[in-house]
Amino acid sequence: MTGEAPVSPGDRSGPLLEVRDLKKHFPVHQGLFSRASGHVYAVDGVSLHIDRGETLGLVGESGCGKSTVGRTLLKLLEPTSGTIRLAGEDITAFDREQMLPYRKRMQMIYQDPYASLNPRMSAGEMVGEPMLIHQVATRKERRERVASLFARVGLQPEQMDAFAHEFSGGQRQRIGIARALALNPELIVGDEPVSALDVSIQAQIINLLVDLQDEYKLSYLFVAHDLAVVEHISHRVAVMYLGRIVETTDKTTLFDMPLHPYTEALLSAVPIPKSRAKGRKRLILQGDVPSPINPPPGCHFHTRCPYAHARCRHEAPLLREVTAGHWAACHLHDAGPTFPLAKPAGM
Repeated sequence: MTGEAPVSPGDRSGPLLEVRDLKKHFPVHQGLFSRASGHVYAVDGVSLHIDRGETLGLVGESGCGKSTVGRTLLKLLEPTSGTIRLAGEDITAFDREQMLPYRKRMQMIYQDPYASLNPRMSAGEMVGEPMLIHQVATRKERRERVASLFARVGLQPEQMDAFAHEFSGGQRQRIGIARALALNPELIVGDEPVSALDVSIQAQIINLLVDLQDEYKLSYLFVAHDLAVVEHISHRVAVMYLGRIVETTDKTTLFDMPLHPYTEALLSAVPIPKSRAKGRKRLILQGDVPSPINPPPGCHFHTRCPYAHARCRHEAPLLREVTAGHWAACHLHDAGPTFPLAKPAGM
């Protein structure tokens, strides 16, 4: 690599990524002079961390802000406020030029495998483009690296000269994965990377991502709404509702003992075989998700929560550690410390 300042490896003893009180508000413009008449509170105070070699699943209904979290922590969208630390380095205020060396360490796999590819470039050119931008290796070495990546993700090196329309949906997503791996990143954000694929292909892609994580020691933020997929790939899970994280813990604890009513409702809606459904209680939420332009005061979930009381309507609950490593933002579990600035032991 030439023409770039070296990037410090940072603190390898702490989490790879730390996000604290992250907010992303989009202005709503109206009228002849396009004056801001309000804001869309897409992300409204999110705190999370991802350890090295770990997968954090981020789940919630469509429109809850989970994709915006992924794009904002990668600095594809500028945060309204909050802090983003990569290996201990605060990158929140970095401009485009300052971020360039850090782009090698953070990559993204997009939801739509076709829309994320350039129809005017061959598959090999798209996978090799990140190396060209960062001036990594010679032309011959880049070609060899691309061929190796094609083989690793289950494509034939002979397909490097083909274009996006010549591939199936699953093959296009494999191209996207190869492109994300081109610069040997530490963190990959998957923005619902299998939701547009057939079920059989989903399993193949998920298994590929798991194998790549073991091989390259990758960390993932896996954004999804399919809880079955999240349970398979994640180590920990964060549940998001209307711009805020309402619960986070390891996947086994979350699926066995959800603490937030919203998580309980999500899990109760997961289809299961009829033979296992006996005695299962279904929690059906009333009403629609409130508008992120005008979210309810207090707990954002209180308008649909079957356990809401007067306090929920005017006081927002803090994300607290209810049991060891299990955090929930609900007044039903108010005993315990609030979410700290540093990651707690055992989380």
